[in-house]
Formats: sequence, C-alpha cells, structure tokens
Amino acid sequence: MSAAAPPSSTGSQKLDGAVRQVAAQTPEKLSGLALYSRFAFAGAVCCSITHGALTPVDVVKTRIQLDPVVYNNGMIGGFRKVIANEGAGALLTGFGPTAAGYFLQGAFKFGGYEFFKQQFINYFGYETASRNRTAVYLASSAAAEFFADIALCPLEATRIRLVSDPTFANGLMSGFGKIARTEGLGAFYSGFGPILFKQVPYTMAKFVVYEKVSELIFRQVDKSTLSNGALTGVNLGSGLIAGFAAALVSQPADTMLSKINKTKGAPGEGTVSRLYKIARELGLRGSFGGLGARLFMVGTLTGRENNPEDISLTEFMI
Repeated sequence: MSAAAPPSSTGSQKLDGAVRQVAAQTPEKLSGLALYSRFAFAGAVCCSITHGALTPVDVVKTRIQLDPVVYNNGMIGGFRKVIANEGAGALLTGFGPTAAGYFLQGAFKFGGYEFFKQQFINYFGYETASRNRTAVYLASSAAAEFFADIALCPLEATRIRLVSDPTFANGLMSGFGKIARTEGLGAFYSGFGPILFKQVPYTMAKFVVYEKVSELIFRQVDKSTLSNGALTGVNLGSGLIAGFAAALVSQPADTMLSKINKTKGAPGEGTVSRLYKIARELGLRGSFGGLGARLFMVGTLTGRENNPEDISLTEFMI
C-alpha cells in the first residue's frame, strides 16, 4: 500500500514539480532586518553619491552663508568667484567628509525611517496607524534623523571647517584629526543643536511632502498601469517638490550651522550663547543666505535620494 502524500503534495509529481518551479521563481518578500538593511544600504549609497556629486554647489552655498559681502552675486557668481580666486579644484573642498558623512546619514535615515514606521504600525495597529499616517510619517522621520545626525555631525563639522578655511587641513583625515587634537572631541558636536534644527524639520518635511504628493498622484492614476519610467518620473517629481519644501523649512538652521562651525568658540563661550549671538547678527534676511543654491542642491538631492536603487518608498507605505 503506497504511503499517503504529504499535505504539501498535490498527489501528482508533474503538478508538484510545476508548483515548486513557480515558488522558486517568486521573489521572497523582504521583511525585518533584511528589509531595513536594504533601505539602509541603498540610502547610504544614494546619499553619498548625490551629496558628493553636489559638493561644488555646497561649497558655493557655504561661502555665500559665511561671507555674504564677498559672495554677493548668487550661485553662478559664486562659482565664478571661487574659480577665479582659488582655482576649480577649490570647488571639491570637503568632498571626503561630505561623501563619508552622508553615507552614514543616509543609512540611518532611510533604514531608520522604515524601521520606526513599522514599529509604530506594530504598536498602534495597522488601522489606527493608517488613519494617522501623517503623524506616523512625522514621528518616524524625526526619530530616524536624530540618530542619523549623531553620525553625521562630526563629519559635517569637518567639512565646514575645510570649506571656510582652505588652509586648515588637506582633507578628511587630516582635518578630522586636527580638530580632535586641538579642540577636543566636543568640538565635533558644537553644531549638534543647529544640525538637529536643520535636519529634523528637513527630513520630516521631505518624507511627509514626498508621501503626500505620491499619494495624491496615485489617487488620480492607477499605479499598476504605469510603466517603470512613469513610476520613476512620479518619484522624481514628488522628490523635487519635497526637496523645495524641506529647503525652505530648514534654511535658517543650515546658515547657523555653517556659522557656528566656521571657527572655534571663544574661551568660556557656550553653544547656546554662540547661537544667540549668531542669530542676532544674521537677522531674518541673513538666515536665508544661499537659499538659491540650496534650493537647487536639495531639489536635486531629494529627487534621487527618495528613490534609492529605484526602491519606491510608496511601495511600503501604510
């Protein structure tokens, strides 16, 4: 008497073989660590490449913020002035800390965003999280960016010091080491307050506006009918709008971050008193210095960053 077929068998060898072949060709849906690490790696690579590629724009933007009297002709005029005074090579000042810093920041930001979003869904339940998804987006992005900024801050401090004073050091390793030796490790986090006020609202605005614009588009157009090219266009367009919104929200803190990392503080001068002094000197108009260059930069960055390795965040939306 033949043995009974196992529950997973259909009783037909041919049919069982076909089922196994289809199962083998069906991609496994990622979850947990596999999903978060994928977003983290994709975000790290995309952020490093995009920020690194836009180092020249960042150099000009920082110069406009730090010395608006000299660099007073906008982004194009700033490019010409840097090249005329220091040569084209000066536009790549700070490339090392930019690429390294945003590699770490991108990993924590994108991996952390998906991680915290899932934790909120698990805690509140799918239905509740879905009804309050804007709050979930905001809280997830803020939590992810907080940890991302801890990793980014030392490298951003090094970048700004190199850009503001080209004679300070020759690159990432020498600049990082010189700050650590001469000013102590605490100097790397003198701008932690401004970077939080810059990056947290920036990231919250970026993710929420991106998600909302994508939702609005996909309510008008059936996502399943779009080609890969059209989906990429939606992602890029949503990212561009989100980038402009994020730049406007975070520009004053970006200017203060550049200012506080330009030079070492006076003996006994605390971070809060330095920030207050800088804010008074800048005024409202001065705090938006370099906005044109940053709009161009952030719009370009967000369009690409919000689609790391063509992984659309909207596919994993609540």
